[in-house]
Amino acid sequence: MDHKVITIARSYGSGGRTLGKLLAERLNMKYYDYDLIRMASEESGIHESLFGRLDEKVKSKTAGIFGKSENVYSGQVLPPSSDKYTSADNIFNIQAEIIRKVAEEGPCIIIGRCADFILKDQPNVIRLYFYASRQNCIDRVRRQNGGTDKDIINMIQKTDKYRAEYYRYHTGRDWQDLSNYDFCLNTSSLSYEKLAEVVEAYINIYEG
Repeated sequence: MDHKVITIARSYGSGGRTLGKLLAERLNMKYYDYDLIRMASEESGIHESLFGRLDEKVKSKTAGIFGKSENVYSGQVLPPSSDKYTSADNIFNIQAEIIRKVAEEGPCIIIGRCADFILKDQPNVIRLYFYASRQNCIDRVRRQNGGTDKDIINMIQKTDKYRAEYYRYHTGRDWQDLSNYDFCLNTSSLSYEKLAEVVEAYINIYEG
């Protein structure tokens, strides 16, 4: 793989998805997010709703107490004949294969779903992590979805907890450990355009 692939991990309300879309436009790269679910469904024959229910979250029994239980991704996908073909673990493995496939096909930006870990052995992968202050996240979510502060804070806490458990379970790593990523950016104080400029500048340095 001699082209760039950018993976984006993001805290809820940090604007990571919006920033990812903007970067894809500016860099003329394909953008993959929810369409990974559709592609995995089409590839496997498993209904899309099952992928959706497990998207960036693990079942409480699967995660174990405090998320200590793990099933670190190793690349194995079970065959359709297996009685565990539609298990949560295999659902992840199938989606991971789609992530590896789109990364091989050409330059792209991939949102979440442990893509940084799935592609950890691939060259030319730039792993980004976006985060923001709690108040900034609240303000962003309110502008986009509305809601009371109490409801928004609950959603932020719940979503970030899901993402952290999902990441821990499938990678054995701490989702918020900044050493997992090549570049981490606090999105609190700049516009999306300025943030995109900062990321582009880093990419240019990375290439150099």
